[in-house]
Amino acid sequence: MKKILVTGGAGFIGSHLCENLSKDSNNLIFSLDDYSTGTKSNHVPRVEYIKGETKNIDQYIKFNPDIIYHLGEYSRVEQSFEDIIKVWDSNKNGIFSVLEFTRKTGSKLIYSGSSTKFGDGGLGRSQSPYAWTKASNTELVENYGTWFNISYAIVYFYNVYGKREISSGKYATLIALFKEKIKKGEPLTIVSPGTQKRNFTHINDIISGLVLVGEKGFGDDYGIGSSESYTILEIAEMFKGEIKMLPERPGNRMMSDLVTSKTEALGWKATKSIKDYINSIWTT
Repeated sequence: MKKILVTGGAGFIGSHLCENLSKDSNNLIFSLDDYSTGTKSNHVPRVEYIKGETKNIDQYIKFNPDIIYHLGEYSRVEQSFEDIIKVWDSNKNGIFSVLEFTRKTGSKLIYSGSSTKFGDGGLGRSQSPYAWTKASNTELVENYGTWFNISYAIVYFYNVYGKREISSGKYATLIALFKEKIKKGEPLTIVSPGTQKRNFTHINDIISGLVLVGEKGFGDDYGIGSSESYTILEIAEMFKGEIKMLPERPGNRMMSDLVTSKTEALGWKATKSIKDYINSIWTT
């Protein structure tokens, strides 16, 4: 039996990963989540859920996982300016504990970096507390690979959307937020200038790439993102709602380079289109 630990397993992406992995009866799946954004409603069968922070991973996990998918970090750009203490605790204290745990257990580590690292010609890596912690964490993971010979792969997600996306509150993400606003007849709010480009990628495509990298990937630069790129304004126009512009905010990158060649070399490709997804909202 293969023991697999997913940090953030009760969150949006983590729950889908757990669901996918649990279909294989040879896998024993464990989730470690602090439930800061994850919820019990995201729980899926055949997963053992453990509540706790990754910075205390060695207190909660008393076995040696074969593989660790480390998704359980703070993951919002603009909000990270006001959440700086939470960002540091989750992303910096957390990654150190996870890496030390990995070093001692001999597990393979799949670390979820951030595509903000590739934003605006490389300037994106320092545009927010969130972006900097994630970019510097990828360097630490690489260094642990060199220093202590840990087995690792680093993945980068591009603007994930789909089922279980957070649709309300401070940590809501764009596509789910727009869906909710359309339902309520509210205007779609866009942070100026609205020409920011994003590669929106369906959760199913993210998970297929993530599992493939977990099985076959080693090293850095496994981007998982759709080649289709749209501005936020173009996305809002697809929803056909009233648009309300908001003032520009710090940390908001204009674009990101798509780095998917290594993932595609493993046999992965995106199959879903954001345009089809939005059109389906009007027919359901």
